[in-house]
Order: sequence, then C-alpha cells, then structure tokens
Amino acid sequence: MGILLDVVLPVFLIIGFGYGAAKGGLLSETAIDGLMRFSQNFAIPCLLFSSIAKLDLSTSFDPGLLLSFYIGAFAGFAAGFFGAHKGFGRPLDESVAIGFACMFSNSLLLGLSITERAYGKDALAGNYAIIAMHSPMFYAFGIALMEWVRSRGQGLSGVALGTQVTRAIFSQPLVLGIVAGLVVNLSELPVPEAVGAAVDMMGRAGLPAALFGLGGILLRYRPEGDKSLIALVVAITLILHPVVTYGLGRFVFKIDVPSMRSAVVTAAMPPGVNAYLFAHLYGTGRRVAASAVLIATALSILTAWFWLQVLP
Repeated sequence: MGILLDVVLPVFLIIGFGYGAAKGGLLSETAIDGLMRFSQNFAIPCLLFSSIAKLDLSTSFDPGLLLSFYIGAFAGFAAGFFGAHKGFGRPLDESVAIGFACMFSNSLLLGLSITERAYGKDALAGNYAIIAMHSPMFYAFGIALMEWVRSRGQGLSGVALGTQVTRAIFSQPLVLGIVAGLVVNLSELPVPEAVGAAVDMMGRAGLPAALFGLGGILLRYRPEGDKSLIALVVAITLILHPVVTYGLGRFVFKIDVPSMRSAVVTAAMPPGVNAYLFAHLYGTGRRVAASAVLIATALSILTAWFWLQVLP
C-alpha cells in the first residue's frame, strides 16, 4: 500500500487536479488544448532532446529490453486487430485503429513519471531507450498499415505511400526532439551552456504540465457503447502487454533488474492520448479508443501498483 500512496498516487493526483479544474470550469477547453500543445510540442520534446543527448547509448539500448517490450506491444496489436476484425466483425481500417490503441502504451507521461517516482531519475535509461523508438516505430507501422488498407484498389505507388508515411512521422514534435537528441549524442556536438540550461528548464515543465492537461483531456472521453470491445482493449493493454514483456524479459532474454523495471512498467501503462489522436486522424474507431484511454488510465492505478509489487 505504501507504493500506491508514495509512487503511483501522486502521478494520478496531478491528472485528477486537471480533471477537476476542467470539470469545475476553471480551465476552458481552449486553455487545456493550449497547455497540451505547449507540453507535447515544446516542453516534452526538449525533455527528450536533453535526455537522449546525454544517454549512454552503448548500455541503454539493450536488445533484450527492447525485444521484450516491443514483442509484447506487437502481440497486443495482433490481439486487438484480429479480435476487432474476426471477433467483432469490424472493418479493416477500424481494426487497425483499435490494434494501434492496444500497442501504443502511455510510455512518456505515465511510464516515465511512475518509473521515476518508484526508482529515481537514474533508473530511466531503459525508459528513454524505449521512448526513442516508440513513436517513430508505431506511427510508421500504424500509418503504413492504415494507408495500405485505405489505398487498396486505388493504385497508390510504394514511393507515394513511403513519402506519406515519412511526412507523417517527421511532423511529430516528439520525434523531432528524439532525432535531434540522437544527432547530438552520436556526433558529440557541444551544446552551449545557456542553450542547454534553457532546454532543461523547458523539459522540467513538460511532464507536470502534460499530466495536468491529460486530466482535462480525459473529461471529454466519456465511455459509451461498444463495452465488450473497449474491455478487450483495456485487457490487452493492462494485462497482455506487461505479462508478455515480463515473461520474455525474465525467462527468455534474462534482462537485468533496471531494464526489467523500465520494460514492464512501461508495458503496463494504459493507451496514450495518441491512440485516440490516431483514430481521430483517420475518422474510425474513435469512440472505442477514447473510452479505452479513459477507463484504462483509471484502472492503471491498480495495475501499476501490482507490477511495482511484483518487480524486484
């Protein structure tokens, strides 16, 4: 119970403050949208740039860590996609959106925050290794698959599809922050002290602002309809993904304790808001994605506590 109160609860209290402020009319939807744009387009990219620029890539990018997490994620996509398409008879494009929600865990706002609260800043190397590949890989996969599904019979060339996917990926500020950090890290370019201090200040504002804004965003996502399909998405994200990741990490790849913590805590997170944004982008699966984000976020208070008890 101490872990729940000391580690998990503070993160969700910030989300709750944002939810309460929005529900009480203290913040308008426009203000919340502005806060989320600041955090996701400016502050968090600064955090990612600063962290990845200083990351020891030779030790952080452990193949066992990454394989444990991403095999679990793609297992979640497969379960969600085929469950929606074969089990519930949903069309292919909606099934892709639902599968995307099943694999796109909230690695940044919740995974990073809870890992830091539980194990300290020095334990975040594995989280940043996962985050560095998270958005680029999943957006590339999701967009490519959705565009292929949508373009069947339209004669869209491979080059045109590739261009469309690349443009969509590199229009994401989070991806730009990651890429810039990798460039500085690999090239060992010096960052002027004043610039580095400013970037660090922006980055420190990112997670609290985003968590507060997330609470306001969740107020809009009222659960409605498709209860069985929503339950499937919640079960895949909160149960299947972390169980597969834990099993692979412990019994197959035998990863070390810090890597296991980063991989499993991140895998145990609910779908991120990007799961809804992806569905909204293509105009399909929005109700299921939005409701799954809300319900899984609430339930993850308990599942995160469970995994923090299980992990060494």
